[in-house]
Amino acid sequence: MTVPEISVRNLQRKISVNVAELERFAGNALKRCLQLQKPKRTELRKLNAVAVWLISDRRISKLHLQFFGDSSPTDVITFRDGEIFISVETTRRNAREFRNSLMSEIKLCIVHGFLHLHGFVDRTPADARKMRNAQEKILRSMGIQIGVVSQV
Repeated sequence: MTVPEISVRNLQRKISVNVAELERFAGNALKRCLQLQKPKRTELRKLNAVAVWLISDRRISKLHLQFFGDSSPTDVITFRDGEIFISVETTRRNAREFRNSLMSEIKLCIVHGFLHLHGFVDRTPADARKMRNAQEKILRSMGIQIGVVSQV
């Protein structure tokens, strides 16, 4: 099985994060994601690389507006070309709200992005439930406990 190369880059300066730990996690999580039965359409197996960009609320708000017509910040946006953008500021707010650590919440966002690339969608309640179950399975298999699972 060919696994895309993973990179994690921190482009925001407000919140300290352990990029090396996130990169190790992402490599392992990607392999586990690829082991899941894939939905009908998957980009993940076709990609040579996946880039995870840790950015600010200001930057993610611009992306959210440009591609989805919504100027509010969001936690994670995934593009089919293999780019996953995560707002560390929004993720920190979610971590506090759902009583998770910041790193666990960022890892949840990474897995969420991988699952989108693997063909999962979360537009309907049933699809969102399948995606949440897959996220929890991957995180649990890696020893990561998420308190209340946020609605990534």
